[in-house]
Amino acid sequence: MPEERLELSHLAIHDFESCASTNSATPALPFEALCEVGLNAYNTPAMAKKQKVLIIVGPTSSGKSALAVELARKFNGEVISADSRQVYRGLDIGTGKITKREMNGVPHHLLDVASPKRQFTANDFVEKSYSAIASILRKGKLPIIAGGTGFYIDALVGRIALPNVPPNAKLRAQLEKKSTTQLFAMLKKCDPRRAKTMSSPSERNNKVRLIRALEVTTAIGKVPMFDLRNRTYDTLWIGIAPPMKQLEQKITIRLFGRIRGIRGGMIAEAKRLHSKGLSYKRMEELGLEYRSLARLLQGKITHEEMVVELSHAIRRYAIRQMHYWKRNKDIQWFKDTRTVGISKTVKVWLEKN
Repeated sequence: MPEERLELSHLAIHDFESCASTNSATPALPFEALCEVGLNAYNTPAMAKKQKVLIIVGPTSSGKSALAVELARKFNGEVISADSRQVYRGLDIGTGKITKREMNGVPHHLLDVASPKRQFTANDFVEKSYSAIASILRKGKLPIIAGGTGFYIDALVGRIALPNVPPNAKLRAQLEKKSTTQLFAMLKKCDPRRAKTMSSPSERNNKVRLIRALEVTTAIGKVPMFDLRNRTYDTLWIGIAPPMKQLEQKITIRLFGRIRGIRGGMIAEAKRLHSKGLSYKRMEELGLEYRSLARLLQGKITHEEMVVELSHAIRRYAIRQMHYWKRNKDIQWFKDTRTVGISKTVKVWLEKN
């Protein structure tokens, strides 16, 4: 194994990373639409149903976005963001959303496509990503998916089956009357495996997500996890996993940069979001930074407590992300985004028919 790769065998296995979403019906795979985009440098007639898609994953603050831009410029690509909160308009500083300057001229998709007042689901992501991929292929370019929401990416490429369960208004009304503690206890009893994946307080306190999980469990017995169906695309998985000490330093620097950032930082951003109608309840449901920001603005915690709370929460989140990707044996791991091995790996993959 090359020295620059990172061995992840010591990590435990978890089913989900923290996602601020729920799932709805599974869309039909639009193979016909994708096949109509024509031929390009990376997709030959033999690959009619297996278009090449580059995927970049890794924990928060690992450098995925910058690497995606670098590879897009080098290999004529466009980037599809796979982040469950960066899809929302106005959630910029708190999520560390890439700026126009950082994009360096590379088109990005699936950013700012939804109102934070409404739930954006994994199904929404899959449908919009299919359209983005088709658009990128029509230009003869390489689709590059980069982000930390593993569930979204796995749903897009066919590693996960989304539950085809329609909303149950009557059941939702009944469950809405219960507390998140009661809902989590119900889920733990009905589907222990799904409950186990909700490893953080923000997940266990997300009433929307708990109700959806119970809705699916009631309809089909349990929330489906991994369903290794035929892959939709010819994918190359690149994983970035810096040493933990280095990653923690990056997380700390990034957190304080966002607190003190432009336009008053993420505290001012949270105030703007609330002034525009985003409720504190909904803000908390968005998780991580926004959960702590909502608590701060309501006077439930101090500024110092928010910093400590976020430092711990983001570190736990990074670890959960790494645990999530452990199960995917297709990922080729690298410790550093600057290694020439990444470009070589991509080049060899693109040259294969």
